[in-house]
Amino acid sequence: MPQTVIPQLRMRHADTTLPFYVQGLGFVVDWEHRFEPGFPLFAQLTRDCEVGGAVYFIVDDVDSLHRAFSAANVPIEQPPHDTEWGSREMLLRDPDDNRLRFATRVD
Repeated sequence: MPQTVIPQLRMRHADTTLPFYVQGLGFVVDWEHRFEPGFPLFAQLTRDCEVGGAVYFIVDDVDSLHRAFSAANVPIEQPPHDTEWGSREMLLRDPDDNRLRFATRVD
């Protein structure tokens, strides 16, 4: 069963970033907005894909977020842990089996 992925992105280099998503990855532009000429472009892009996608969130404090999610009874598949690539991450899955990974960079 396909699902739809809809990122809303802030693009400082829209001349190269937008074609990357549209021509390269096959996304379709739903809408674009720029507050003023020379400002970043905001765009919503859509693409159908198979269920089981992933989203990677970079957050300030993954441990604090873990406590908040746990308090809200959100099931945590993998609690915060240090990775070999220099981040601290946790993993959740939404009801459609999409992986949601939250990470904090470790300096």
